[in-house]
Amino acid sequence: MTIYKTFQTKRLIIQPISIEDADFILELLNSPKWKKYIGDRNINSTEEAQQYISERMLPNLKKYGYSNNVVIRKEDNVKLGTCGLHKRDGLEVVDIGFAFLPQHEGKGYAYEAASKLTEAAHSDFNISELSGYTLEENTSSRKLLEKLGFSLIGKTFIPNDSEELLHYHKVLNQ
Repeated sequence: MTIYKTFQTKRLIIQPISIEDADFILELLNSPKWKKYIGDRNINSTEEAQQYISERMLPNLKKYGYSNNVVIRKEDNVKLGTCGLHKRDGLEVVDIGFAFLPQHEGKGYAYEAASKLTEAAHSDFNISELSGYTLEENTSSRKLLEKLGFSLIGKTFIPNDSEELLHYHKVLNQ
């Protein structure tokens, strides 16, 4: 069995997603901001969430060693959100993505997790640059990408998505 990398920060454990996270993913995918800014994935049961994890998240983990991660608060083991590195078909540069349950927003968790994964992208996975994509109206994601040192380079469409997105980019420390 392959052991995938888990990362820690002062307050967080950032561990690769697994089928056992299905109930949490069901809640996250049906949160208002996920539906508004990422899109309705029409996942309405634990079984559908398990299938979503299996088909959409685990293949990249198995192929590249990275994918989506569950962000867990150390002090009480509460699952707060997800943060991950994504290698998408049709795009050359790996991108970073994040989503948190509403009750855990505004506490610095997304920045803490995304900072750690940006660092790990370079040090652990030999990734030299990252992209970030978000809807123009998603000001919280835009602010986070900018705080992480990403620069807006324009607008684009990503494969299998009909919405125009802002495209951010960052060259990682050499």
